[in-house]
Amino acid sequence: MTNEGSAGIVKTQLFTFAQPPGELKLESGQVLGPITLAYETYGTLNAARDNAILVAHALSGDAHAAGFHEGDKDPGWWDSMIGPGKAFDTNKYFVICSNVIGGCKGSTGPSSVNPKTGKPYALDFPIITISDMVNAQRYLIDHFGIDKLLCVVGGSMGGMQTLQWVASYPERVKSAIPIATALKHSPQQIAFDEVGRQAVMADPDWREGDYYGHGQPEKGLALARMIGHITYMSDQSMEEKFSRRLKEKNYSFKFKTDFEVEGYLKYRGDSFVKRFDANSYLYITKALDYFDLTSDKHKHHGKHQETKFLVIAFKSDWLYPAYQAQEIVRQLKIRHADATYCEIRSTYGHDAFLLETEEQTHLISHFLKKVHKEGH
Repeated sequence: MTNEGSAGIVKTQLFTFAQPPGELKLESGQVLGPITLAYETYGTLNAARDNAILVAHALSGDAHAAGFHEGDKDPGWWDSMIGPGKAFDTNKYFVICSNVIGGCKGSTGPSSVNPKTGKPYALDFPIITISDMVNAQRYLIDHFGIDKLLCVVGGSMGGMQTLQWVASYPERVKSAIPIATALKHSPQQIAFDEVGRQAVMADPDWREGDYYGHGQPEKGLALARMIGHITYMSDQSMEEKFSRRLKEKNYSFKFKTDFEVEGYLKYRGDSFVKRFDANSYLYITKALDYFDLTSDKHKHHGKHQETKFLVIAFKSDWLYPAYQAQEIVRQLKIRHADATYCEIRSTYGHDAFLLETEEQTHLISHFLKKVHKEGH
């Protein structure tokens, strides 16, 4: 790739809306407001306002998708894909990424202060869905004066938001790129989420969600992350990365961290609790489990789908297996949609959407070029 550059130094910004009495009505029937969304933008919105791309993040992601925050060593979570000359070329496109409601990285969530009590919401925060996350994002898109997004894209939970955008606002999305995702969670996917939630709630430090001011339920949240992390990798990627390598020369013959893979999982768990709120973890995994675009309320019988789709899956992804992506394409074809399906050979498992830069760049940049040209 030529002239690949960084999005540079970026700042997270805040947008607040849904001030009472104009609260956001949620799928549960409850209301939420005021709501703050943390977001970042890269590139420039053109005069026609038709070059905007919304990037949706996965479970533990945030608004910081690219570039560097002042003084940071590591760039945003999808920096390999967003920037000058990259897949989402900021010389051409205006890229927006916002932290979902229910999150803990600047957007309103269970750790935010409830204006009614002056204390963190904790479990008084209403249960939210993927559809609620998307409805909140829509206010941000309106705030920019953007009528139609050139593209919505995301992997994993970001892919669910991408699909939900098209389901909720078909006339406002020109193209969509759902990656490593599904139309609904399978029982196995729900089961993994539930075990993670139970790990958090079994920690005595969770205090029925009311742990703010006391410290996180670190053991439970770290365990939940360890379980999750196993599902993000593949058998092959774990073999390549760790095999049965020991941390010391010999077995300890104690219940200690003998294997490198054990140490790695512990490290992932410990670093996660420093950056993520346990209640947010509960709320967001619940939203994933409730997501179901195959349910009756989403059946647009034979409705012609104008949005163009590029659906991407990865061969070794067993958390969101390729058959789920193929089902997305099958449903789109029933609606006479223009849908392209690409399955990438990768050994990285579910994490491939963050790591397989070259192949995704090739597919996405060609797809976007075609979609953007058609508008001109």
